[in-house]
Amino acid sequence: MKLQISFYRALACVSSVFIVYALIKIYVVDPEAVHFLSFKTDLKRELKLPLWLNVMYVHVAFACIAMAAGLLNFSNRLFEKSRKLHRWSGYIYLLSVLLVILTSGYMAPYATGGKISSIGFNILNIVWMLITAVAFVQIKRKRIISHRNWMIRSYAFCFTNMIIHLITALLHQVFHFSYPSSYTIGIYGAIAILLITAELIIRAIDHKRT
Repeated sequence: MKLQISFYRALACVSSVFIVYALIKIYVVDPEAVHFLSFKTDLKRELKLPLWLNVMYVHVAFACIAMAAGLLNFSNRLFEKSRKLHRWSGYIYLLSVLLVILTSGYMAPYATGGKISSIGFNILNIVWMLITAVAFVQIKRKRIISHRNWMIRSYAFCFTNMIIHLITALLHQVFHFSYPSSYTIGIYGAIAILLITAELIIRAIDHKRT
């Protein structure tokens, strides 16, 4: 129990820091996304900046909401205190993930790194959507443990952007890969890392429970 509490606190800390960082960076420091857009070269489609920026604002806002709602629903205290609040928080998470996926789908063709990066984001969106749908089906069938496990897998994808940029920074700044190549590797690397991390967490929880 102490291990679970410590893990939840660590998760809450990381999630909170990332939410604050994302909101400040996108809406305060660089609302025009000048730095990020500077790496988008040789685009095959014309980028309509005002529309792209508005979609990005929606994308970031609901990504933060999904992260916060998902974190809230992993709280045992909330679950024991109010099943109704837990349920509504879950619905907010589902809606937020759907909007994140839809906005990501719009932005994918303009992804840094070109077509390979676009394909990576589309794969990521499909995987995340399927995993989240399975989690929803499991709770409707009253399979609590299975629902929890699939929600862990789904929630892991809330950290996609963070992992992509960590990998990109490592490859670009330390190993001197080009930024577009680093970003492309970061997308596929994030998918693998998040899926593996989720499975390790599930196994650790199940081992502790048994």
